[in-house]
Amino acid sequence: MEIIDRLQYLMKLHNLSASAFADKINVQRSSISHIISGRNKPSLELMQKVLAAFPKVNADWLILGNTSAEPVSIEVKKESTTETILPQEKTNSTPTPTQILGKQVKKVVIFYTDNTFEEISKV
Repeated sequence: MEIIDRLQYLMKLHNLSASAFADKINVQRSSISHIISGRNKPSLELMQKVLAAFPKVNADWLILGNTSAEPVSIEVKKESTTETILPQEKTNSTPTPTQILGKQVKKVVIFYTDNTFEEISKV
């Protein structure tokens, strides 16, 4: 996803036309038109104005396109609930796979992203 696509996604997310988006970030409407058409690339100043107008937008996502970052923080309103928490009996530990399945691990194989692998065998 290119930076222009991310700007258009942001406009669509907030139901803004190009002119309304330009007004919101306080730039000339023609600037947004030229960016969307591909004539110009967004300047640092424009990106700073976008981030100032939309503080919940993740800067890494908007500028760099990092997909691991959330594009926009979406607020979810939760209804207030009251729960009574009763003390529980303490358990010493969580059960191991051997305790659950009655089986022991013989070998573990780890695959890495560079297509190498490592075998760990129980001796």
